[in-house]
Amino acid sequence: MVQTIPIFIKNISIYAENEMVKSGSILLMDGKIEAIYYSDNQPKSLPDHVQIIDGNKLNAIPGFIDGHIHGANGADVMDATEEALDTMASVLPKEGTTSFLATTITQSPENIDQALRNVAQYSSKAGQAEIIGVHLEGPFIEKKKAGAQPMEYIVEPNEDVFERWQAISGNCIKTITMAPELDPEGVFIKRLADAGINVSAGHTNAGFDTIKKAVEYGVSQLTHLCNAMNGIHHRDIGAVGAAFKLEDLRAEFIADGIHVTDEMLQMIYQNMGSERLILITDAMRAKCLPPGGYELGGQPVNVTSDRALLANGTLAGSILKMYEGAQQMLHFSDVTIDNIIEMTAKNPAKQIHMYESKGSIAIGKDADILLVDDNLSIKYTICRGVVAYKEDTKDGIIKS
Repeated sequence: MVQTIPIFIKNISIYAENEMVKSGSILLMDGKIEAIYYSDNQPKSLPDHVQIIDGNKLNAIPGFIDGHIHGANGADVMDATEEALDTMASVLPKEGTTSFLATTITQSPENIDQALRNVAQYSSKAGQAEIIGVHLEGPFIEKKKAGAQPMEYIVEPNEDVFERWQAISGNCIKTITMAPELDPEGVFIKRLADAGINVSAGHTNAGFDTIKKAVEYGVSQLTHLCNAMNGIHHRDIGAVGAAFKLEDLRAEFIADGIHVTDEMLQMIYQNMGSERLILITDAMRAKCLPPGGYELGGQPVNVTSDRALLANGTLAGSILKMYEGAQQMLHFSDVTIDNIIEMTAKNPAKQIHMYESKGSIAIGKDADILLVDDNLSIKYTICRGVVAYKEDTKDGIIKS
């Protein structure tokens, strides 16, 4: 186990929650942000045995929160083992992810049971990305928009089934992806939204009017915008048009240039702005590994240098890293680091009601911090007050 010692980051530009602090300092203690200092108001003394990091020419930004990720480095949430979650949690800090929602896939009830039970029993470790909950993707989705979700396990929304899964998970389910047209009266959606679940419309064949009604019931998000949903048509602007028009909706998106082209990414950003977008990876187990044959939801997947595909050519998640998606967006002329912070930290934390502890650099919040250059190259990743990644170490991963 990595022992938590105080960390003092000096001479750093801090993207704090409510202001930009030039040449400031941050003191981290017991996994929390203890203090933020201005250049002209430095501490007179520091704790014993403090680790000092010189942030010269770097920026401190909040750690990335990946709200939709299935796997990485050969592991998948559906493996339902402690080792699989450890593998993911240990490799993700290298890409700037300090916390994530362990994401399931449409599968047999028994396999989902095992995955949820495994998350409930898992304890996040010091020096690794923290599992902050579960994203239940499916099985209450539309077969016509299954994408890479195994069609044979798709079922109608069932409140009793969901409540059972929530109990098995130890109340860890924070987000659910479902097709709102399968719940036309909104009974299922209302019950989950009233319980504080982030209900996200995805793998859906719904048109604009159906999405609009679903938002009234409690849907507040769209899953991987543009993928596995209806795009904009001149007689029905669909789910994508709903994202543009309905201010109460936030939307996940995958900025790999494959799931959504650069031109569409720009159109999404111009219509929604960073205040309503959530950057995700939707990554599968092949992330961090070479091209070859892999598996997702019991289905064979062929992974090339830039994408993961089922045998029929359907995209099967991504191999995107969070910092890559952030850099992709930063290349657009009207996107700033402040906008990136909204899309990678602030919005995902708010969407799952965790902004009181994560999503920004503020005194008392979890010490999930990235030190990056102006191009968002990651130099340090700090997870709950422990250095989990440092660029100049061998393979970058800090060993316990």
